[in-house]
Amino acid sequence: MDGIALQERNRLGALLEASSQAEVMAKIPQFSQAETGSFAPAPEGVPQALGVLMFNMERGVHLAEIADFLRDCPEIQPFDLILANELDDGCFRSGNRNTARELAASFGLNYAWGLEFIELAEARDEKGFHGNAVFSRWPIRRAGVIRLPEQYNWYFDRQRRIGGRLAVYAELDVGGKPLGAVSIHLENRTHGEGRKVQMRAILEAVGRELAGMPVILGGDLNTNTFDGRDKEAIQAVSGSAELRRRCLEDVFAFEPLLPMCAEAGYEIVPGEPRLTRRKPMPDGSFLPLRLDWILLRGLSAAASRTVSTAREDFTYARPGSALAAFQGQELSDHNAVWALCGPAPAEG
Repeated sequence: MDGIALQERNRLGALLEASSQAEVMAKIPQFSQAETGSFAPAPEGVPQALGVLMFNMERGVHLAEIADFLRDCPEIQPFDLILANELDDGCFRSGNRNTARELAASFGLNYAWGLEFIELAEARDEKGFHGNAVFSRWPIRRAGVIRLPEQYNWYFDRQRRIGGRLAVYAELDVGGKPLGAVSIHLENRTHGEGRKVQMRAILEAVGRELAGMPVILGGDLNTNTFDGRDKEAIQAVSGSAELRRRCLEDVFAFEPLLPMCAEAGYEIVPGEPRLTRRKPMPDGSFLPLRLDWILLRGLSAAASRTVSTAREDFTYARPGSALAAFQGQELSDHNAVWALCGPAPAEG
C-alpha cells in the first residue's frame, strides 16, 4: 500500500482540528483499500477441519520472535488461518517494516491487510500505517475493509492518529468452496453499547459481503466489561476481587455484543472463562481480561485453547532462535486463541 509523505500526513492530521475523522479519511484512499499478497498455492487436499488462530500481535514489534512462536509453538498447530490485530507498516517502533507482508512471505501464506490508523506522533515513521490482517493457506478470491462507526476520536489522544477501528474481510477458496474470514478490532475507549454498535455494523456487512457461506470472525473485541475511557472505573475493577471476576466470568452480562452475536447464530469461542489480555496497572500488577474471541457461522469448534505469549511459557523455543533469546516479559500483551473449526453438526 502506497505511503504518504510526512509533510502531507501532518497536513491531513491538522485538518482534524476542525473536521471529523470521516471527512479527513475520505481524502485518503488507503482507508478504503485492502492490501493483498499471494505467497502460497492452494494446498492439495482439504482437511476435515481448519486450524484457526486469533492473535493480537501488538504492532509486530517482536516480529522475529512472533515468527518463531508461529513456527514452533505446539499448541497452535496446525493453523490454516490467522486473524491478526495490530500489525504495522512503516512504523519506526517496528523497524519501519511491512510486518504483515513479511510474515506472509516467511510462512508461505496469502494475506489481506487493512489500514486502521495513520500514526502522527513519530516523525521517524516512513508510513505510520497500523492495521489488521487475515492470513490464509488458501487462495483469497477477494478482500475488503469494513469501517466501523466511530466511538472515540484518536486524534485528540496522546497517540495522535488519523483513522478509526475496522474489520478486514476475505473470501477464501477452500478446495473450490467459499469461506469467509474476518479480522476484527473493536474500540477499547468506549462502553459495551459502543462496541455493540460496531459489532452490529460488522454483522450487517458480513451478511452482504459474505452471504451464503460459512464465516469465521475473530479479533480483539475489547470486551473489558467497562468503559476504557473511565480511569476511575478501571481502578475500581482492579482493586476489587468481586469486580475483577466479571472481567473473566461475567463478560456476557456486561458486553451486549456477545449475546447479540449468539442470537444471530454465531458460535462463540472460547465459551468458558479464559484470560486473553494482561492489562498493566500502575502498581506493576495486571488486570486479567477476556478480550479475544473467535465466532463461527456455519461451522463449529471441535477443540479450542488459549495459548500463552508470556516468556516463562516458551519451553519449546529452539536453542539459538530469536524466541529463545527473547528477554521481554511477554511477546504480546495478549494471549493467542486457537480453535479447530469444522462443519457444524447437522440439526435433528
